[in-house]
Amino acid sequence: MKLTCGNRVLDLSRPRIMGVLNTTPDSFSDGGRYYREGELDLDVAVERARQMVAEGAAIIDIGGESTRPGAAAVTGEQEYRRVVPVVEAIARELDVIISVDTSTPEVMRAAAEAGAGLINDVRALQRPGALEAAAASGLPVCLMHMQGQPGTMQANPRYEDVVAEVSAFLLDRLQCCEEAGIPRQRVIFDPGYGFGKTDEHNLELLRRQDELAPADIPLLAGLSRKSMIGRLLGREVDERLPGSLALALLAAQRGARILRVHDVAATADVLALWQLVDRA
Repeated sequence: MKLTCGNRVLDLSRPRIMGVLNTTPDSFSDGGRYYREGELDLDVAVERARQMVAEGAAIIDIGGESTRPGAAAVTGEQEYRRVVPVVEAIARELDVIISVDTSTPEVMRAAAEAGAGLINDVRALQRPGALEAAAASGLPVCLMHMQGQPGTMQANPRYEDVVAEVSAFLLDRLQCCEEAGIPRQRVIFDPGYGFGKTDEHNLELLRRQDELAPADIPLLAGLSRKSMIGRLLGREVDERLPGSLALALLAAQRGARILRVHDVAATADVLALWQLVDRA
């Protein structure tokens, strides 16, 4: 399975790593990391991207809006300033696929022009104009499931059958994409671990992850440093690496083709050893 991402091709015959680069001041794990005296430091952000590529990331995912539970909304202009200059700088400096973690049509358009190769939308292209912007970009899109909105999604998530409902939502959004001119060959599904789900919902999604998508639609799993690890194991954010690696491996073994992670080098080691054993 291969995905054409702008002028690069992503080979998904094995799981690939998407490294997280949050250019926000308030993301739950690395918010503010790339700011100096209140201003985004492009050199620091590019250097972090360079490090992740060296460690094994095939994709760098740049996000300018925090989607942690209770996160404050940002304007399109704020998000643009946080994302597009970083896309331009990384596209100029590094040979890597750039993903933009955005729901904002204007940011999608500008990022595509700046060199992005993938649109990663936690709202599954439901904002007005997002479908049209994504279709016009010609780029692949990742559609994520989220019950509610970031500010309220964890208030009281409910499902009769979480796997069936998440799958049905994603298939419906796939149909919307196809009707808008985005072929299924350009679509990725993300079940949205931690987005409007209880811990048991997340565990059930992982147990039955192979039921979530048709065989020709690649799955992305984002479980890195999630709050569920903290609750289930009693770990603070900076103590969640072992849990993150365990969940990444389980997701890959259950069919995830892209793993969205903060700790690229450690995840690459886990995948390399698993693939050596599996090939043997």
